[in-house]
Amino acid sequence: MSLEAPSPRILVIGTGDTKCDELQFMASVIRQAGGQPAMMDVSILGDPPYSPEYSKHDIAKAAATTIEAITESGDENSAMAAMAKGAAALSLRLYEDGLVDGVIVLGGSMGTDLALDVAAVLPLGVPKFVVSTIAYSHLIPPERIAPDLMMILWAGGLYGLNSICRSVLSQACGAVVGAAKHGTKPNRERPLVGMTSLGSSCLKYMKYLRPELETRGYDVAVFHSTGMGGRAYEAIAAKGDFAAVFDFCIQEVSNHHYSSVVTSGPDRLENAGRTGTPQIVAPGAVDMVDLQAWQALPEVFVDRPYHAHNRLIGSVTISPEGRREVARVIGEKLRRAEAKVAFLLPTEGLQEWDKPDEPLHDPEGLDAFFDEMRRAVPPSVTLQEVDAHINAPAFSAAALAIFDRWVAEGVIPEGRP
Repeated sequence: MSLEAPSPRILVIGTGDTKCDELQFMASVIRQAGGQPAMMDVSILGDPPYSPEYSKHDIAKAAATTIEAITESGDENSAMAAMAKGAAALSLRLYEDGLVDGVIVLGGSMGTDLALDVAAVLPLGVPKFVVSTIAYSHLIPPERIAPDLMMILWAGGLYGLNSICRSVLSQACGAVVGAAKHGTKPNRERPLVGMTSLGSSCLKYMKYLRPELETRGYDVAVFHSTGMGGRAYEAIAAKGDFAAVFDFCIQEVSNHHYSSVVTSGPDRLENAGRTGTPQIVAPGAVDMVDLQAWQALPEVFVDRPYHAHNRLIGSVTISPEGRREVARVIGEKLRRAEAKVAFLLPTEGLQEWDKPDEPLHDPEGLDAFFDEMRRAVPPSVTLQEVDAHINAPAFSAAALAIFDRWVAEGVIPEGRP
């Protein structure tokens, strides 16, 4: 005998004055899929032809203002920012009160701006879906994307329903109902350790460290440091959800410094320190910048060694002086940390392709980075040089020894087998 999944309560957010047909269609699909829609109207000027469960007046009140004050501001941007503040506050309260199991937001650039604020305040594991005319666009800064945000392009639906629009909206509604019914939320049975890396063809330490940490009673999450993976890591770190971190692939710091689109935002390598999370850090892959393999190299990199990883992403090495710049950026970020930080410097290399006879081997550049990094590490950070390559077992053993010592000292909570 099978048990039927409960009927989830889905918050449907949009401007009912301009997107009434689309929002009501979404509500009908949610009902057909076995969910219970609750409408939240974020209109500013007009009113929807239906009675939403949560009106624009409720939104304004949650933002500690009134809809009259918002409309009288005379500025479309500030008015929508106020509505975003209220929508986020009210959505979080509804979730905490057990009235919402998932959220779906419909919008163009204005609605997407609001949706990102709503998604950001909801905990990891709460289904959050955005139907947007700018889904996956570079207009969306990575630092505003929630770790488990789902998006779909609102194709052909900017004004009015049609067959394409119905197809997109129905997929989105089915997805959020299904996620609310069957999704598994993260548990907190074991302390969570965050780790950053690239694919094992470039960085390999997680193969050794993960089973060792799991044996010690920790849950280990490894984040792929190709922009959005680092963003997810930073978003979780900003909430203080890690017991400790092994931030060993900080290449996204180099990427952001060189304006690559493979970025996690300007606060990469900052949030764990800001929330007082113990950090063991290493400069994995910071000697190179990731770029789109399908575009021509920027002028600054045309004469540098290049490695095409696949048809999407390639890596180019940074000049010796550029590596010194990155070392100084790293040192400044570490200086702001509010808890223990150990910085490991693997003196034989920072990623698989910088070994002798590999395409990105550059001993001059490596020496320049090490020289500057030794000066850049602040006195508040423990600097430990490891006479090994970052992919060698000796490096992982050194990192694990620090972790074990911090557990023994009470800096990191003990694991729970």
